[in-house]
Amino acid sequence: MPFAVTHALASIIPVDLYRDYITKHKKYFTLFTILVAGIAGILPDIDIPLSLILKVLGWNVPLLLHRGITHTLFFGLIFLIPGLILWFSQKKYKKWGILFFVVAFGITTHIILDLIVSSSSTLMLFWPLSLKTYGLNWILGSAILNVYAAIDAILLLGWLTHEEIKHKIKISFS
Repeated sequence: MPFAVTHALASIIPVDLYRDYITKHKKYFTLFTILVAGIAGILPDIDIPLSLILKVLGWNVPLLLHRGITHTLFFGLIFLIPGLILWFSQKKYKKWGILFFVVAFGITTHIILDLIVSSSSTLMLFWPLSLKTYGLNWILGSAILNVYAAIDAILLLGWLTHEEIKHKIKISFS
């Protein structure tokens, strides 16, 4: 399972690049939208603290175990559908629609990363329609933590370089 930083950056970077180079809706893609993308990229792992809390309470909810319902495409649809409704409703709700789209994107990005990069990835992608699990398990072996750390470093440095070039980030020591 990739680190949380990888999940956050994998959602932040495409949304930020879309905001900087593609969208004509700059007022909808604010810096807050980028923050929401980062949080949404980590959101499927909400099952970890939830399952711990439920365990302390003595409750066993199998779908809330790690890589349960929050790691399904259904979880992303929970945010995509309201996003579509809000986007196509009154103009004053379009910003909310974008935020829901960004959350759905972050969740989907997280799921794809877990599916591709994880060492023991088994996800019920199509729950509740199917309980079949999927996983590519592309990264195996004892060096897995080093691979995850390298992915974090590459993503972070690439994004910071883009931000410096595009937005002229300056540090003042005065």
